Amino acid sequence: MKRPPEWLLLSGLGLLVLLLVFASLSAGRIQVPWSAWTSMGEDPRWSIIFSLRLPRALLGILVGAALGTAGAAMQGYVRNPLADPGTMGVSQIAAFGAVMTIYLGTAAAVPWLLSVAAIFGAMIGIVALLLLAGASSSVTTFILAGYILTTIGAAGVALALTLAPSPWAVNEIVNWLMGSLADRSFDDVKLAAPFIGVGLVLLMLTGPALDALTLGDTGAKALGIDMGRTRLLIALGVGLTVGASVAATGIVGFVGLVTPHLIRPLVGARPRALLAPCALAGAAVVLAADMVVRMTPSQNELRLGVAMAAVGGPFFLWLLLAMRRRMA
Repeated sequence: MKRPPEWLLLSGLGLLVLLLVFASLSAGRIQVPWSAWTSMGEDPRWSIIFSLRLPRALLGILVGAALGTAGAAMQGYVRNPLADPGTMGVSQIAAFGAVMTIYLGTAAAVPWLLSVAAIFGAMIGIVALLLLAGASSSVTTFILAGYILTTIGAAGVALALTLAPSPWAVNEIVNWLMGSLADRSFDDVKLAAPFIGVGLVLLMLTGPALDALTLGDTGAKALGIDMGRTRLLIALGVGLTVGASVAATGIVGFVGLVTPHLIRPLVGARPRALLAPCALAGAAVVLAADMVVRMTPSQNELRLGVAMAAVGGPFFLWLLLAMRRRMA
């Protein structure tokens, strides 16, 4: 298969994202005619597009780019096609921070506190990850530290659900954990954008190191790669992107797993070549999935996290079976 030039691939993915944004603004159970688009606020349906659907689409782009790039970076770092941002446990710790604001009731009184708590939880997860991994450059140690954080975060969320003071608190926690772009505003976009932007820049800086790591830790060190710096950039970059995404939408899984596998046949095995295309492809995946959940004929809107799990679960199983056949 002949691979397209990088500029052509990025241009095509960028155009796909733009088309999906337009489709996202048009998609919904309420059809908005073209006259409402140009009414500049005179038609009440204008606010449906620019006050409800536009921030939802922008947040979908941010979250998709964050999770797609984080997944590509993690798979390149651990040299494992099954790696996912959740491997580091940052999303679970971030979710635990947000759940605590719901459990304590502060999220209802101060809505933005949920986002702040989730991002703060992600920062705690990053620091804990670096402390647990220590000075060792071992990928195995790094992954084991992530699994420890994942277990702690999941146990904390389960404890909050068990001790929730009322059924309404349990319902609110469960609904938030399922992940959704519904009812998001420009305030959510403004809060998530800086953290995701910085995280994406840090992950892009890891490109040369990820390419060198295809030769193994020893080979990368021989090429002059600073493994401690690389580990720090990965931890901070994934922590900021995933933490801010969880803060804005709840847990939306499998984007970081699926996206690199969709792009890899088009760019080859170089991890650095995956990063930018995965950002655009991740945005496209989330926008497309969000449109599907909005158009689902049901009384209540299907949660984005549930839809992604329904797609990502079988995809993950297929990857496992494919790896098993290759190893046989």
